Amino acid sequence: MAPSGSRSIGCWRVLYWIPVLFICLIVAWSYYAYVVQLCIETVENMGEKIVYLLLYHVLFIMFVWSYWQTIFTKPLNPLKEFHLSHPDKELLGREDRRESQQEILRRLAKDLPIYTRTMSGAVRYCDLCHLLKPDRCHHCSACEKCILKMDHHCPWVNNCVGFSNYKFFMLFLAYSLLYCLFVTATDLQYFIQFWTVDGKTHDRLMEYLKGLPDTQAKFHIMFLFFAASTFSVSLVFLFAYHCWLVCKNRSTLEAFRAPAFQHGPDKNGFSLGINKNFRQVFGNEKKYWPLPVFSSIGDGCSFPTCLVNPDPEQPSLSPVHNSSIKSAEESHPFPSKTLRESQNQLLSNGQSEDRVMRGTSNLALTIEKET
Repeated sequence: MAPSGSRSIGCWRVLYWIPVLFICLIVAWSYYAYVVQLCIETVENMGEKIVYLLLYHVLFIMFVWSYWQTIFTKPLNPLKEFHLSHPDKELLGREDRRESQQEILRRLAKDLPIYTRTMSGAVRYCDLCHLLKPDRCHHCSACEKCILKMDHHCPWVNNCVGFSNYKFFMLFLAYSLLYCLFVTATDLQYFIQFWTVDGKTHDRLMEYLKGLPDTQAKFHIMFLFFAASTFSVSLVFLFAYHCWLVCKNRSTLEAFRAPAFQHGPDKNGFSLGINKNFRQVFGNEKKYWPLPVFSSIGDGCSFPTCLVNPDPEQPSLSPVHNSSIKSAEESHPFPSKTLRESQNQLLSNGQSEDRVMRGTSNLALTIEKET
């Protein structure tokens, strides 16, 4: 017999699906209203009807596909290397002083690709998951676990938006916006006809209230236009905001609070330029950009930065390290403060214009002059 506490938690989790159910009902109704009531019942021109139906179904399929991927793609959690072993947990639990605990955490984080710190400069540690937080990782109270590159917990998808599904979320916003704009544009002329035929707005309204045979189609056309145009306005702002985040290589959480490194907070610490920031989310192969299939670069645990020396305890990155990354990874899953091969591709193209490479070269010249 299950405890009463677990049953109550399960009931609350069922309620989390209400926003998703609401979206599904709206989409299902819009499909009926557009396909049946507008295209089949109202549009008389056969060519116009075929074009509308073809374009509509392309947008509808891409919208549903990306929404499905956003909902049912599980957020990735930190790898086992970031979890504390049982002896380390006991050792940490026996220490009462914060300074001693931080000394243990710094020792454990030394060989992990962790650059960010708390605002006070401490190693980021999750007491609930018992792990060292990778860069850009945060604990979600709704999911009750740490999420890699967490952006936010979205009630409309009942899921955490993070490294594993952020591309799907962006495509969901893009296709839902195109879907609403298409419906609004193609429905507009019939919406205008309903209200302005012969200029008798009052007569048309009375005809609607009396329930004449064509009332049902006109109601769907009218409400479909209002719903699609209203959603379009809100989606424009939301999509534009996340496009800005992608160009800056920030998450929603990082936009409100800049990630802190050893030298302090830096809102542009992970930015590599618009092109490389975009490819970090959508991948290098253009054929996968419009498709809701995973193509993001990296593993979600470590990210290249634009900082010359993000951790003063580690040597600065240099172009010489690029050739040794692959061999180092074969011997240890996390080379000491070194980028993964897939992530290093973001820095290898156009090194002359990359801030990381420029900063490293300038640092080397400075050292050479001093010596």
